[in-house]
Amino acid sequence: MAAAEPHLFVVFGATGDLTRRKLLPALARVTTENDVGANLSMLGVSRSEIGDGDFRRWARKALDDAGADLTDWSDDRVFYHASPEGTSDLGGLRDRIEGIERDLGLPGNRILYLALPPRVFPGVIAQLGEAGLATGPGWTRLVVEKPFGRDLQSANELNALVHAHFDESQVYRIDHYLGKETVQNLLAFRFANLLFESAWGRDRVESVEITVAEDLGTEGRAGYYDSAGVIRDMVQNHLSQLLSLIGMEAPHSFDDDAIRTEKVQLLRSVGTIAAGDVVLGQYTAGTIAGEDVPGYRDDPEVAAGSTAATFVAMRLAVNNWRWEGVPFYLRTGKRLPRKTTQIAVTFRRPPVCLFHGVQDDCEAHQNVLILILQPDEGFELRFDVKAPGDPLRLQEQPLHFGYDEAYHSLPDAYETLLLDVMEGDQTLFVRADEVEASWSLHTPVLDLDLPVLEYPAGTWGPDGVDRLLGKARPWILREG
Repeated sequence: MAAAEPHLFVVFGATGDLTRRKLLPALARVTTENDVGANLSMLGVSRSEIGDGDFRRWARKALDDAGADLTDWSDDRVFYHASPEGTSDLGGLRDRIEGIERDLGLPGNRILYLALPPRVFPGVIAQLGEAGLATGPGWTRLVVEKPFGRDLQSANELNALVHAHFDESQVYRIDHYLGKETVQNLLAFRFANLLFESAWGRDRVESVEITVAEDLGTEGRAGYYDSAGVIRDMVQNHLSQLLSLIGMEAPHSFDDDAIRTEKVQLLRSVGTIAAGDVVLGQYTAGTIAGEDVPGYRDDPEVAAGSTAATFVAMRLAVNNWRWEGVPFYLRTGKRLPRKTTQIAVTFRRPPVCLFHGVQDDCEAHQNVLILILQPDEGFELRFDVKAPGDPLRLQEQPLHFGYDEAYHSLPDAYETLLLDVMEGDQTLFVRADEVEASWSLHTPVLDLDLPVLEYPAGTWGPDGVDRLLGKARPWILREG
């Protein structure tokens, strides 16, 4: 992997919440922990009429709040450009970028990070191209936050606009889920351990359950969320990424394009999702961890009578040789009993029971591999053992691995992804055809006329989930 070369990191939306909470602390850690140091300079772009000094003070305050330290770097390598008319003054921005590069002796390498609301992406991307900022003396890389489009048509249009000005090799569509160490470990876990890869398919696996549960509500995002809903906010991106990583075929090499090609192939193998394969829900007032919480419609930013879904469960079929006949269950929602992200791979029962006449309940427990992505990263493998004493009795026990026990701390997702952008590694970023494959799968679901069932906050979703899952149940429920 190439080292981070000297460059200017240009952030559009520099005084926004994403920059304050995520980008600045991640840049601080990248600078101090990854030997990037003087190779990184930053230019913030926003509408606020402030100067370099005010922005540096604001940045220091954001870093103090996050417990990060970047004082020395921010004194002489952080700059600000005010763009009062949104982002229309990109000719002036180009002059400012070139002036900073001259003063610092930079080679003209640039990262353009759009930490902006999605609705302004098209205008900003077009203006970057028109101002000649899509290319430069060195390399230029464009980072676009999710969501990338609202449906298949808008994603196609946005891809076409991006490609009118930037080559795909320059584009980094960021999904912070892919920066989590435990998500990346899915590839290592599968393809470095023959024990599991040899059992990874229809002959041995009965079902796969992917759960992303949130105990919080919309937390200040109700205005956006009410127009987006849970499928756009979580399923099209985060859950689809986990689905593709857990189900993809082995790439021919550990190369960014090889890995992303296999992810696209998996998404294209998923069959049409029918109305009977989807349950939608919206939370009402309830209790979580002993605290009473309001319902979704109680938020003043939510439209009266809103039918936006805050919960979804889906059953998917992957129509390829490896997974034919194995159901994949996707489940995510807000105001669920606790926060967790996990993948449960349930293996088939033994073909013959050997314990007739020895144990009243002859059936052994099914082996289950649970990959836990948050909050306690690691995995558990559940299997049967003989409990001590007579008579013979089978008892389920876990084999456990925890990342914090082995490695003590994990890098932040944004730290990992920003370093990859600086080094030119696109493995953990979403390619254009992957975006379109995901939207091709989920846009028809958005068009279905489905009821949105109520569920009290603090429960695991509406009643219809049980009918959808059949005998499969979320392991978060069975764990109690």
